[in-house]
Amino acid sequence: MNGFRTLLSDAGGIAVLSTRTFWAFFRSPIEIGPVVYQLDHAGIRSWSITVLTALFTGMVLALQFAVGLESYGGSMYTGKLVALGIVRELGPTLTALLVGGRVGSGFAAELGSMVVNEQVDAIRALGADPIKKLVAPRVLACILALPLLTVIADVVGVFGGMLITMREVGITPKFFFTQVKDTLGVVDLLHGLGKSVFFGYFIGIIGCFVGLNTTGGTEGVGQSTTRAVVTSAITLLVSNYVLSTIFVAIYG
Repeated sequence: MNGFRTLLSDAGGIAVLSTRTFWAFFRSPIEIGPVVYQLDHAGIRSWSITVLTALFTGMVLALQFAVGLESYGGSMYTGKLVALGIVRELGPTLTALLVGGRVGSGFAAELGSMVVNEQVDAIRALGADPIKKLVAPRVLACILALPLLTVIADVVGVFGGMLITMREVGITPKFFFTQVKDTLGVVDLLHGLGKSVFFGYFIGIIGCFVGLNTTGGTEGVGQSTTRAVVTSAITLLVSNYVLSTIFVAIYG
């Protein structure tokens, strides 16, 4: 029962923080510098892990499909399945999970340290809004960074799938990309990129919420970091199913 109450309390707290954050987006003065800094932290510094994960995911996916479809004579269509799986699901989801673990934990640790050191209270004492100064730039940066990282993951993942498909099936790059072009459409791109926008919001808002509610000194900062990673991962996986269901109902 206590766990259910905690869940409801956290959901309400995140809803309130989300409202205040989106209101802060449009309240003057609008500061671009903090957003650019956080975009560098959340996006540019996450590209390497995104590329590495997408490359090997595409390679493994192609290998499994090529071997599995061989007995049915369908290995020539591996490119279609790899492209669809990467763009619709694995690209945005795996990117969000990895970036969420890296960035969400960082947000929780940074803001948690500021809370225990009373820096957040100092910001309030100076008449500034901590939500606008600390939370809004981080959430906006995640919302902008995740779709960009997802595009990189899609391209690299499909490329990795092409390499393995060429080796296992013996097709040419032209044939592979023809399959990809014939399979993917605007709807498929909307599935992946649309979900990545929501994933970016979840990563940013959960990391900031957990950080701002840190208690217990330095030990509490460590606990908040772990909590942010676990909560983000669970939220991303659950929301992935919900968003997929909605997008399938809307776009097919």
